[in-house]
Amino acid sequence: MNRIVNAPGLAEPVGFAHAVVAGPGRTVYLGGQTAQDANGRIVGSTVAEQFDQAAGNVVTALAAAGASPEQLVSLVIYTTDVPAYKAALTELGPVWRKHFGRHYPAVALLGVAALFDEEAMVELVGTAVMPA
Repeated sequence: MNRIVNAPGLAEPVGFAHAVVAGPGRTVYLGGQTAQDANGRIVGSTVAEQFDQAAGNVVTALAAAGASPEQLVSLVIYTTDVPAYKAALTELGPVWRKHFGRHYPAVALLGVAALFDEEAMVELVGTAVMPA
């Protein structure tokens, strides 16, 4: 279905893929997911805690659309604190695997000044391709 491509001549990717060739199927575009709980409150006081909730929300949205985490082809991570995100990488690895396994789509990390919810430190925006 979807094929991970890690380009020769580029640095070895760690926790992401250089490219993903999406197989034929239906595309699911996810709205931005922050650390909102079911009541709309931001939960978690650290980047890792908020990423955990946001990643869980991504998986929930995927399931509602009939998709699964291994069908993610792209994930954009927005954070209001890139240094804190980098400092939390040791904690983020197990959190990633909890929600996405060892599947690494094309990923970008972008630092932003703010997110819609003032308390939010992380927002995830993904695209998945489900088999036809």
